[in-house]
Amino acid sequence: MARIICITNQKGGVGKTTTTVNLAACLAAAEKKTLLLDMDPQGNATSGVGINKNECDITSYHVLMGEASITETMKPTELPSLFCVPSNGNLIGAEVELVNLEERETRLKTALELVRSQFDYILIDCPPSLGFLTLNALTAADSVLIPVQTEYYALEGLSSLMDTIERVRESFNTSLEIEGALLTMHARTSLAAQVAEEVRKFFGEKVYQTVIPRNVQLSESPSYGKPIILYDIRSTGAQAYLNLAKEMIHHD
Repeated sequence: MARIICITNQKGGVGKTTTTVNLAACLAAAEKKTLLLDMDPQGNATSGVGINKNECDITSYHVLMGEASITETMKPTELPSLFCVPSNGNLIGAEVELVNLEERETRLKTALELVRSQFDYILIDCPPSLGFLTLNALTAADSVLIPVQTEYYALEGLSSLMDTIERVRESFNTSLEIEGALLTMHARTSLAAQVAEEVRKFFGEKVYQTVIPRNVQLSESPSYGKPIILYDIRSTGAQAYLNLAKEMIHHD
């Protein structure tokens, strides 16, 4: 039975999609059957695993609208154990269209129940907002992984995110947990060290020991449509995400 993990932070540019793509790839490399579900209309997670989002006729939008099943939508990737439910600009319309639909908050959860037994992990990449797309992801998830960039405004908006998580717990998903906070885009500066310390105070033991560094290869790999382990497995970025996958598997 898959563990469903929602990767989200309403603050953009914190390494959310980078984490979703590369953690999914590293879990798959560890022979864990993994599904990457792209719930961001930008479709960067889709292109990040080598799928042309503009050529996808059915996407996560059609899943939410009840027009296609997860099984019909998911596509294989270069890694045999990694599959992707793609996204593209069509998903923008879902925020508006979901307003008038029945069970609008639980549509993704219902869709995932049909394939949950087929995977070890299902990772959901969310948009940098707290609308219906993220709400569906939080309602469907077992836990939330929160990437936090180690820079000055790192904690900005985290209180709002935690409030949203608490409201989802109360209304739609009583078992939703914090999977962990992940320090990302970390540089060896005194400011980054101070921010990391503040994050550890905020989340306590929920902060992963693995820290994702700033890394050129991590920035380059999406333009080649490859997770970092297929682009440059010897890079510090690849080693960090491999360590993160090991830490997650050990924790589970």
